Order: sequence, then structure tokens, then C-alpha cells
Amino acid sequence: MPAPLAGLLDTAWHRRAALHSALHTTAYRLINRAADGFPDLAVDRYGDALVAHVYSEGAIVAPPMGSLRALAERAGARSVYVKYRPAQANTLDDAARRALAPPAPILGQPVEAVTALENGLRFEIRPGDGLNPGLFLDMREARAWLRSVSAGKTVLNTFAYTCGFGVAALAGGAARALNLDISRRILDWGAHNYTLNGLQPVKTDFVAGDVFDWLRRFARRGQRFDIVILDPPSFSTTRQSRFSVERDMAGLVALAAQVTQPGGWLIAATNQHQLTLRAFRARVTEGLAGVQGRIVRALHEPEIDFPVAAGAQPYLKMLLCQIAPPAPRTTSRRSPQRG
Repeated sequence: MPAPLAGLLDTAWHRRAALHSALHTTAYRLINRAADGFPDLAVDRYGDALVAHVYSEGAIVAPPMGSLRALAERAGARSVYVKYRPAQANTLDDAARRALAPPAPILGQPVEAVTALENGLRFEIRPGDGLNPGLFLDMREARAWLRSVSAGKTVLNTFAYTCGFGVAALAGGAARALNLDISRRILDWGAHNYTLNGLQPVKTDFVAGDVFDWLRRFARRGQRFDIVILDPPSFSTTRQSRFSVERDMAGLVALAAQVTQPGGWLIAATNQHQLTLRAFRARVTEGLAGVQGRIVRALHEPEIDFPVAAGAQPYLKMLLCQIAPPAPRTTSRRSPQRG
């Protein structure tokens, strides 16, 4: 490997030294594209399996095998898988997805599944199963925040994927976490993550369906949650609808706000690069107008393993919003009667 590339790998490795030695976390990013000197490459670690993301606009190109081999050796990885990232995944058919996410590793031995740790919680990772292997690593600090505030709360986890937020909420003592996603297969994967953490999956807390449809149902029933999580894909297409964060986020937030308890939390997130934090904040603020909600704080991807390139902005935008509490009740005093 050329000396400049070896130097970049060495710098990236030492930047994450605290994660390498953390016994409670084995899932994190090793290479984060341009910020680590590799504009078209990101590499995620899930225990002893690595997943390389090649940003090639959906073209299948030669991965940087020298760099990946050196990184795998340093990490002690038994396998390396590759994903060729498309510009927009929701337009792909099944055959195209399989081509961009080969089920066999490009280095090492096949691994059907590996259990990775995040802050002591266990998640099943399937390195060869599609474009996304089971856990979005940039949400690590957001899941930790949710875990810290969930005690006794009811949580609605929309676009739940493999239910990472549901696991974090229950680990933090939540009274209930309802996971909602369009895919039954993915929810079953999430239920397995529950069992890995000694949590008992309740069938009614894993709901397959359209998020917009279910939010309207909850609103009609008067059903509310203490914490509602909105982490939609940038673009999605179902038989019933098409969704775009840029176009539809305000409406989604407005629906979710109706099912959030007064005084409760609504968390809105997007990882769409093209949408600035200012523009995303404007859409979320528009959606909160009907409940007088306010944005309290913004979270981004973890700095230690998702550094931001010079001149760039964090791509992950997560806004913690609080719904206005109910107005205090006032008691009127009757004026004394004149005698």
C-alpha cells in the first residue's frame, strides 16, 4: 500500500482509540469518507466483521482492496463485505439491490450474522443482507439520549427498522415501546434484538404498516405517547404513497405532534445531505405550529468516529422538540357580596 494511504489509515485508527478499547461498544465507524482522507469510502466495524460502503452513484467499481485488507488485518476482522451506495435506493428493484450489496464477502469467510455491542446493548448484524446490515451507527448518541430519559415513559418508534430505539428505550426503563415499520421481516429482526437483550417482545408492539396511516389512527383514537421518534428515510415509495423529507417532513411532524403527550418529546431526524440544518429546522418548526412545540436541542453524528471534513457540515440532523405542556388551570374567586 502506498505510504500516504497507510498514513491516512493510521491517523483514522488512532482517532478512534477510545472506541477500540471500549468493551461495551464494538459497533462503530472506522473510516468516514473525506474526513479521513477517503472521499468515496466509509467502513463500519461490527465486532469482527467489517462493512465497506463504496460511494459510486450505484456503479459497481473496484473497491480499494489494499486499504481494506490492511484495515481488516489491524481490526482482526474475519470478513469484509461491500455495499455500492446508490444515489437513491428507493428507486431500485430487488435485482439491482442484490447487485449493489453482494451476499458474499470480498475478503475472509462468510458470516451470516454477528452480535455487536453498542453501549452494552446487543444487536444482530447481518453483513451480507442488503444495503443496510442492521444498525445505523450514526445514531449511537441519540439512542443513548433516549435511554437516559425513557424511565416510565411510553415511546412510539416510527420507521423503526430493526428497533434500535425500542431496545434503548426499554433498556432505560420505558413502560412501553411501540415499533412501527412498513416491513414485517425487518420488525421480526427487531424482535430478535429484544431477545438478545433479555427483553420480552410483545406482538402488539411490532406493527407493520404505513406510518402516516397509523399516526392518523392513533390521533382518531386519542392515543398519545410520551416520546415519539421520527427517523424516516430521505425518500421512500410504498404501494400507497411516496415520501420525501424535503417535501413531506412538516406534514409528518404535524401528525406526530397530535399523538405526543403535552409536555412530551418529539424527535425528528434526517440524514439527507442536501437538506441543511436551517431548512430542516424550518420544516420541523412548521409542523410544530399547531401544538406550540419548541426545538430544544440538536444532535448530530458522533464526532469521534464520524468526523466532519473541513468546510463541510454534519449530515445527520436530529432535533429534540418538546410539545407545549397543558396550560395551568386557574380558579376564579367569587367577589364578596355587599350586605
